[in-house]
Amino acid sequence: MLELRPMNAAAFERFVAHSAPQYAAEKVASGEWTPEEAPERGDREFRQLLPQGPETPDNVLYHLHDPQEGADVGVLWYALQQRAGTVSAFVYEIEVYEPYRRRGYATQAFTLLEHDATAHGATNIQLHVFGHNTGARALYEGLGFQTTNVIMRKELG
Repeated sequence: MLELRPMNAAAFERFVAHSAPQYAAEKVASGEWTPEEAPERGDREFRQLLPQGPETPDNVLYHLHDPQEGADVGVLWYALQQRAGTVSAFVYEIEVYEPYRRRGYATQAFTLLEHDATAHGATNIQLHVFGHNTGARALYEGLGFQTTNVIMRKELG
């Protein structure tokens, strides 16, 4: 059974070094950033959102740990945000590392997230997913998430 383990400062630096470039690549793939600006912007956005690292108020950062594997199999980062008079748990990052995918960890992580977010006072969970990430979109829809906004683009020329 998966466990949520709090991230410390050293692990936070590894998390940013791993996740910020992936986020930047997604921004390039979605046409929002250029490849030249992406690395610096990705790191800057993480640092702005988490100025105190794992101690940033209203942000919760975990390792997804499988004691049977004896390994961290992914990460989870969410922030508690006031939205429409309620507290939302906004998921900034959930990742199951490549060698551990397709084993049910993501579904377990969302079950743990629901309990943890509720314990932190949240009444709902929100997240963003890039349109081209069809696998993640299917997972989220299967877990009961509903689309609340859609941004569309058409290339000209």
